[in-house]
Amino acid sequence: MTVRQRQRLTAWWAAQERQERRTLQLTAGSAALGLVIAAGTAALAGPWDNGQRTAERDRAYAQDHTGDGRHGRSGTEVLPEAPQAPGVLTALGPGLGAPAGAADGARSGAPAPTATGLKSALEPLLKDKALGQVRTAAVWDVATGRELFGQGEGKAAVPASTVKLATGAAALAALGPGHRIETEVLGSGSRDVWLAGAGDPVLSKERIGDLAKEAAGELKGAKDPVRVRYDTGAYSGPDLHPSLGRNDNLAPVVPLMINEGRLDGSGHGPAPRAMDPAKDAATAFADALRKAGVKVADGAPKEQGTPKGADRLAVTSSPKVADLVERMLVHSDNDIAEHLARQVALKAGKPASFKGGEDAVAAELKKLKLPLKGARFADGSGIDRADKVSAELLTQLLVLASSPKQPDLRPLLTGLPVAGFNGTLKNRYADSGAEAGTGLVRAKTGTLTGVNSLAGTVVDADGRLLAFAFMTNGTKDRGAAQQALDAMAAAVANCGCR
Repeated sequence: MTVRQRQRLTAWWAAQERQERRTLQLTAGSAALGLVIAAGTAALAGPWDNGQRTAERDRAYAQDHTGDGRHGRSGTEVLPEAPQAPGVLTALGPGLGAPAGAADGARSGAPAPTATGLKSALEPLLKDKALGQVRTAAVWDVATGRELFGQGEGKAAVPASTVKLATGAAALAALGPGHRIETEVLGSGSRDVWLAGAGDPVLSKERIGDLAKEAAGELKGAKDPVRVRYDTGAYSGPDLHPSLGRNDNLAPVVPLMINEGRLDGSGHGPAPRAMDPAKDAATAFADALRKAGVKVADGAPKEQGTPKGADRLAVTSSPKVADLVERMLVHSDNDIAEHLARQVALKAGKPASFKGGEDAVAAELKKLKLPLKGARFADGSGIDRADKVSAELLTQLLVLASSPKQPDLRPLLTGLPVAGFNGTLKNRYADSGAEAGTGLVRAKTGTLTGVNSLAGTVVDADGRLLAFAFMTNGTKDRGAAQQALDAMAAAVANCGCR
């Protein structure tokens, strides 16, 4: 298309009445317009690993979604150009894409939905029989920080894994996005070395090997075989989740383990777990020391506290907290969540336990002035049914994470799974009746028996960034309930709702 043709198209588009534009979006033009939004959103908001942004953008252009049906087209057909929607953070105010002086920090030309419009779009969907007796919802405008729609939004409900948004916010606020968790090797005298865990949830066998190589330089001169000890004193009990016990969804919560205690080599999801992950990590360390040329005493390593004044022989650091939060959200990683809650507790000077994490997370969110009425954070992962949060809390948390005044919380947005593309939303939205949300909805999922929730962000059809939270308790069909929540998020994404 030539420059003149593009100018004519842009001028023609600007001259159309709003209703005509909306009709075009929802019919012949919706595939191009909606998926351009998807590409822009993914490009600016992550996920960050291995070229995922590019992959999401390419797939977005290849998808075939319209507002009222499916229509085939060849992979070589060129879509007509259309006005491009802004990136996910464009509506946040000066310095993040909005023109200086824009009213309320809103992006010029991107009108907010009205309460009446959202009510018309969402209330019928909230009556879906697949939802449980408890059904709450909230939609907020990110640019102005105002609620646009609410139904029971202040009522605390069981959130399942959407509570990980609260855990992540507390960790980012308390520790900072750049904080790393260190695992140390310490020595006392010439015979004893300690592997001291501090709660690195993604410590790998490779990094254990690197620790051994680094420590070997200090230990090769020892005349007697080295005795390996391991220290798990950073955390206090219990190690097992109070309502879960031993389960493939969560390893014993100890500050020293390799790959979350997984025994099958997997990176996320349920997996067989080690019975004593700290001892297994220490055994792997002892073996790595031998390979590095150090004489190691026979017998299994013993658990023992590190003596005061021990010398540091080697150290390895976890990824940054920002990266841990993103990984936790994308894959709904229970292990990372429980360790982050304990890190918040340690920072606050509280016991690194389920109770200590609960108190510390609540205290951190209170500092952020979030609505905590009825809230409880009995664990960091959302497995515990004693957890309670409101839709209002989840949406306000996402709005706060979008604020230029809270850049440390940004990983809460960049870590959200993208509908139809990755993480816990990878296999949703394709055939659920909510296909129009593919690539547009970014959200944290929550699922327990009888509990379903969804909280995240969308850029709507007018280019406005919105935060939402939909929660339901008492469901009987998990798949149907998920489809109902997905349909609500897709409805917000694909309407101007005015």
